Amino acid sequence: MLRLVRWLMFSAAFVPLASLAGTTAPQARIESGIIGGKQEGTVNAFLGIPYAAAPVGDLRWRAPAPPSKWTGVRQATEFGPRCMQGRIYSDMVFRDSGPSEDCLSLNVWAPADARKLPVMVWIYGGGFLAGGTSEPRQDGQNLAKLGVVVVSMNYRLGVFGFFTHPDLATESGKKAAGNYGLLDQTAALQWVQRNIATFGGDPGNVTVFGESAGSFSVSAQMASPRAKGLFHKAIGESGAAFYSHDLPFKTLEEREQEDAKFVESALGPKTLVALRALLAGKLLEASLREKDGKRVFHFRPNVDGDFLPESIPAIFAQGKQNDVPLLVGWNRDEGHFSLANGKSAAASAREKAEKEFGTRSAEFLRLYSGPSETDVERSLSDFEGDRFIAFSTWKWLEAQKTSGKQVVYRYRFDHPLPSADKTARSGADHSAEIEYVFGQLDSKALPFQAEDRKLSEQIQKYWSNFARNGDPNGPGLPSWPAYDAGSGWPVMHLSAAPAAEKDAIRDRYLFLDTVWGK
Repeated sequence: MLRLVRWLMFSAAFVPLASLAGTTAPQARIESGIIGGKQEGTVNAFLGIPYAAAPVGDLRWRAPAPPSKWTGVRQATEFGPRCMQGRIYSDMVFRDSGPSEDCLSLNVWAPADARKLPVMVWIYGGGFLAGGTSEPRQDGQNLAKLGVVVVSMNYRLGVFGFFTHPDLATESGKKAAGNYGLLDQTAALQWVQRNIATFGGDPGNVTVFGESAGSFSVSAQMASPRAKGLFHKAIGESGAAFYSHDLPFKTLEEREQEDAKFVESALGPKTLVALRALLAGKLLEASLREKDGKRVFHFRPNVDGDFLPESIPAIFAQGKQNDVPLLVGWNRDEGHFSLANGKSAAASAREKAEKEFGTRSAEFLRLYSGPSETDVERSLSDFEGDRFIAFSTWKWLEAQKTSGKQVVYRYRFDHPLPSADKTARSGADHSAEIEYVFGQLDSKALPFQAEDRKLSEQIQKYWSNFARNGDPNGPGLPSWPAYDAGSGWPVMHLSAAPAAEKDAIRDRYLFLDTVWGK
């Protein structure tokens, strides 16, 4: 009888308030109060839910604080404003009123009849400079239809999310500063643990997944002791904080020196109190200053001694990471190389080899070569992709496989997007997989075909199966073996005809590891 009572109490927690009230719009009671969402077919959507207090005034550059409570029903039918950012990436389209400094909100999409479903928490990319949850290509409605609860959160970016200052380190009480954007992500994961059962999600089965800077963030959440126990599986799409020319995680001391130059040259001598008093727009404008077409100042995560007690590679090497099943990969055309100054591909390869690898250039040429000029040019593009994002992602796979005890899966998204003029497919570029993962092909005005929609359905099933069971495999899907030496380090090639193959270019990454990985 006691077991029955407990089951009834547990089940009641998942009954939408709207069902009890006899209304048509869905409602949910969370820790801050009652929210009213909207129906999107068979999915209930709750948008713009505050998960932390507005990080403004004295809360600028502090760890996220709890949100305020409210009385009555707060409407959650519109996306909250994206966090402060410039117009960085032309492919980003938003449906919110932002940007704003008051931006710490999240969204929940849940099947209307959800009961203890797996939860998938998305972290968007954008180089820690841009992005937001209102992008149509990241809408969680269609993915939720596969029997998962989808959550996405806004987190602080650029100078608002990653600025460091000695006084900030002092006032933290932990000698740590910066990483506020990463702390926002952790706060959202904590919110999920406390509230997601109300929406029919299982707080004991949470998968965190992200793309580009979002994937870097997933690797950081895996490494951070602050995120311990907040998620149970992880998916990374193109990126990891293990090695990167473009998004390095420097030490706090290095970041403080760089940010001191920013304050001195862009704002003039100012105290922390004065910096917090600056208008958000003025601070943003100063942080986005360019010279000769290149951004002067960069604000990125750092090894702060608190959120990241050590570098992420060091944490994984010691087996101190949050050890969860991991599914990771990247896209085939992450890098682009074009011939210049009339040089042949072979000549360009020799020049790049000597510049990058010196006395070891012959090894590079052996690994990144081919029988024809076209093959060499393709290999050089591969190398640019490895340098940009693929190698760091590979290092994450290898680190987890070496020190972790949980299963690892690897993919490569090979499917080229259709071109707008319908003459050819353009390539499987960086971020091209996002629409496929979320089943949001119609968010782009491209002539998608039946093969695109089939692949999107397959990827959604792989991702949701992994969130459900820690294994992407399922009925009707091509077999996806785990990543291990005994199987030849298999890679699942996601294309019009998905298939797993042994890693044919592992020697490239082993070579790069001897140069970059140390």
